[in-house]
Amino acid sequence: MGRETEPGTATMDTTVGPVAIIVTEPRLGPQPARPEPKRTQVHRPKHVPRRTCIACRDKDAKRTLTRIVRSPTGEIRIDPGGKQNGRGAYLCSQPSCWRKAVGTPLLGRALKTEIDDATRSTLQAFAASLPDQPTDSLAANPNERTS
Repeated sequence: MGRETEPGTATMDTTVGPVAIIVTEPRLGPQPARPEPKRTQVHRPKHVPRRTCIACRDKDAKRTLTRIVRSPTGEIRIDPGGKQNGRGAYLCSQPSCWRKAVGTPLLGRALKTEIDDATRSTLQAFAASLPDQPTDSLAANPNERTS
């Protein structure tokens, strides 16, 4: 007693006493594709490289600091893009950091070289062209009242 219920599926009713047993044959052919479980995408923040100012030792994003590089030929120059070949040192834009780095052996030690007077004057001229930034919290927010 076989009958077709669906295409590709054969069933057979077998009655044994008061109990009916239905035997189903497995389907042959392609199986329907199961939907893949939805994956929740976790948004990770983009990695921002951080560098340390050699004068004040504050850490900040690489793009906000100014890189000074000693090229393999020994020339010291300012690297605005941050990608020139050579040993680099980073300075923030505070005038006090530039005065400390250029006026003391700090920058020469970071670059592992001695800085001549012509390069020192070039760096001092660049430091003078930087905009002044407030260094304390009150100057950063003049609308804040203190009692």
